[in-house]
Amino acid sequence: MIESRPDIAEVETPEGAAETATLDAPPNEATLDAPADEAALPASADDATATDDGAEPADGAGGRRAWRRHTRRVGGWVLTALAAGLVFFALVAPNQPGQYESASFLRIPIEALIGFGVLLVLPARLRRWAALLAGAVLGFLMIMKLLDVGFYSVLARPFDPVLDWTLFDSAAGFVQSSMGRTGAIVAVVVVVLIAVAAPVLMALAVKRLVRIMAGYRTAANRSLALLAIVWVVCAAQGATIVKDQPIASTATADQATWHVQAMEAGLKDREVFAREAAVDAFRDTPGDQLLTGLRGKDVLVTFVESYGRSAVEDPSMAPQVDAVLDAGTEKLKAAGFASRSGWLTSPTAGGGSWLAHATLLSGLWINNGQRHNNLLASDRLTLNTAFRKANWRTVGVMPAIERAWPEGEFFGYDKLYDARNLDYHGPRFSYAPVPDQYTLSVFQRNEMARPGRGPIMAEMPLVSSHGPWSPIPQMLDWNRLGDGSVYNPMTEGFDSDDLLKRSASKVRDDYRRSIEYTLNMLVSYLQNYGNDNLVFVFLGDHQPAPIVTGENASRDVPITIVAKDPAVLDRIAGWNWNDGIRPHPDAPVWRMDAFRDKFLTAFSG
Repeated sequence: MIESRPDIAEVETPEGAAETATLDAPPNEATLDAPADEAALPASADDATATDDGAEPADGAGGRRAWRRHTRRVGGWVLTALAAGLVFFALVAPNQPGQYESASFLRIPIEALIGFGVLLVLPARLRRWAALLAGAVLGFLMIMKLLDVGFYSVLARPFDPVLDWTLFDSAAGFVQSSMGRTGAIVAVVVVVLIAVAAPVLMALAVKRLVRIMAGYRTAANRSLALLAIVWVVCAAQGATIVKDQPIASTATADQATWHVQAMEAGLKDREVFAREAAVDAFRDTPGDQLLTGLRGKDVLVTFVESYGRSAVEDPSMAPQVDAVLDAGTEKLKAAGFASRSGWLTSPTAGGGSWLAHATLLSGLWINNGQRHNNLLASDRLTLNTAFRKANWRTVGVMPAIERAWPEGEFFGYDKLYDARNLDYHGPRFSYAPVPDQYTLSVFQRNEMARPGRGPIMAEMPLVSSHGPWSPIPQMLDWNRLGDGSVYNPMTEGFDSDDLLKRSASKVRDDYRRSIEYTLNMLVSYLQNYGNDNLVFVFLGDHQPAPIVTGENASRDVPITIVAKDPAVLDRIAGWNWNDGIRPHPDAPVWRMDAFRDKFLTAFSG
């Protein structure tokens, strides 16, 4: 006897044993459109073994078979519910972390209405393969959505499927630096499992749902038609429950369209960048005409990691940070320094510091890995090479670099310091291999205090304010730093697992304190070691992650120039930057790639 049902098909062998097939076996096409009424099905031998009150007999083969059949039927319902939930989640889940709230899922995805409608009209054999293909594509789109969530969480933008692959190596390095090698391995394994499982599970889920809908074709068609009407009405009315998330959802289609357009733009970006890089007003300027307004000066260009506009203006952080900046301005005035400040718009946010460094130094908009690689393969004149061309000794101080760094050759350093040759014997402070104060002390000792030297131009990214912003080093007397072992007690008792348990307010507080540390340290350095021939430029590379800034924050970062010689600041009077090391809210804002040409123009010729 063969019993045809939408969720289970049972075939009894001649010996009376039951063989139960899962829903993966295609149902009989003759029964798909009109499944039998379960009440009208003839009673099986197993049913006859049940007691009058429906309970399974204490023993007997018939009772066990009935129990297995019941268990498998319930299991089928659970799998169907999970499949429906998985597909629904993939279609309506937002691609930004700040949009995840329960009401965000009260939407009708147009992709489901069209997709299942098309699949139901296909012939049975073609329908099965089409369902698997549609599910795999949906799984791939779900991976894109999860990548978007991750990129919005860290970089405040969606994932670019052409230009962002180079960032995964940096992400793995960040996890290893912050959470250890085990944490990095676990993260990589999880990512690989998701990448493999999402298309497979989604394909099986869509296939299962389509088969069941085909078994209840009339009810399925009516349901799809009713939902389509509701979708059209909601779309016409612009109905929403959550702001910017309409009930009549086209989210997955919109996101897929954006990623396709991003791929097209990414493929064309190489040519666009080549045209931009071909324009260079200072390429052929002789060295004796470059930077004449800074002859005899030492110039330090210092990037403060994650020092963004939010640190200066966000009400939850600004009072403390601004107090440090205002106090620093007064301390520098007392030491004979003057300062001017403004804003630059960074090409990145939350991470990708090297993109900001390359943008400022090259005068080109370097907002992705492909542009960065193309820049490194070019002969572009950077600020570093301009100073070198004009007979400055050029120095790079890179405390976060812990392996070979071929980029140094492009930037043209006469001397490169990194974490391997700073002779630091203290502990890591989360991501930062070397505390900022120690980094500057080594530079001062090895370069600035060297007898008989000529003028120096140095580029120095400082990393104590790099996420995850805990633990944070303490300021010490400059004469106590030694080989860095004095820092050992500062990290005792720190557990990297605690980083994952912090609240958002705690993360913001840690970030603020790290910025205060580096700013106080810079002011202290100028007080202790600054002289009449020092020109000190410090700026942020980018804003911190959205967990600190919130969503839709600007990409502006502060920039400040400090000098004792009034002639230096007179040359930038036309920039209209405000006095002091705290930029005013209405101070000029330039794109970061504009700085190179403005700086070379002000101090050359």
